Amino acid sequence: MTNDAPRPTFDAQLVAGDVAFDARDAQLLRAIDDEGSLNAAANELGRSYAHAQRRIVELEEEFGSLVRRERGGSRGGGSTVTDDAHGLLQQFRRVTAESSGLAEVDETVLAGIVNERDGEFGVVETDAGVVRALVPPDTENVEVAIRSDVITLHSPTSAPEGDETSARNQFEGRVRAVETGERIARITVDVGGGTPFLALVTTTSVERLALEPDKDVVVSFKATATRAVPRSLLR
Repeated sequence: MTNDAPRPTFDAQLVAGDVAFDARDAQLLRAIDDEGSLNAAANELGRSYAHAQRRIVELEEEFGSLVRRERGGSRGGGSTVTDDAHGLLQQFRRVTAESSGLAEVDETVLAGIVNERDGEFGVVETDAGVVRALVPPDTENVEVAIRSDVITLHSPTSAPEGDETSARNQFEGRVRAVETGERIARITVDVGGGTPFLALVTTTSVERLALEPDKDVVVSFKATATRAVPRSLLR
C-alpha cells in the first residue's frame, strides 16, 4: 500500500532557555542589518513594528545583545545588529545547512605572507589581496582558512563601509556558481588570484541578492573569524 501522507519537515532552531531562534528570527536580524532600522525591517517583512520589537527583547533575554539602537543624530537614529547577532546568524546558518542536507562547510584556503602585525592579528598578502586574520607568532609564510559559513555576500551598492561594519575583509568579485539546497546555497565567487571564495548563504539571500552566475557581489568576513597557520602544517 502506498503511503501518501506528507513527509515531516524539520525546521532548524537554536534554543536558549525557553526561547527558540528560528528562520523568522534570522530573517528579522538580516532585515535590520540591511535596512539599518527595526521599523524599516518590519515594514520590509510585512510585520508590525511592535511585534518585531517584542521579539527582539525576547531573543536578547536569552541570546544577549543583538540589536544596537541609535537615537537622534544627523541620520535620525536607527538600528544595527551586533557582533553577537552576526555570530548567532552564522551558527544558525550551520545548523540549517546540516538539517537541509547541505551539511559540508567548505573552506577557502589562501597562501600568503604576513607583512604586518598588531598583537594576535596580522595583515597577510595573498594572491586574492590583503587579508586581515589571526596569525601565528614568529611565522611569515602562512595559509589563511576562511570558512564558508562566516562569509557574507552583499550587492556592490549596499556593501557596508568603514565603521559601519566589523567585517573589515572585503573583496569585490563575480559569482561563478550557485548550488542550491532546500534552505541553504553554496556560492562560488571569483575575486581574482586563482582561488575562488566559497560562501554558504540562505536561499532567501539568494533571492534577495538575485545571485546567479556573472552577478557582481562583495564578499566580506571578519578578521576574528579568519585564522592563519604556518604553511608547513597544512602540507
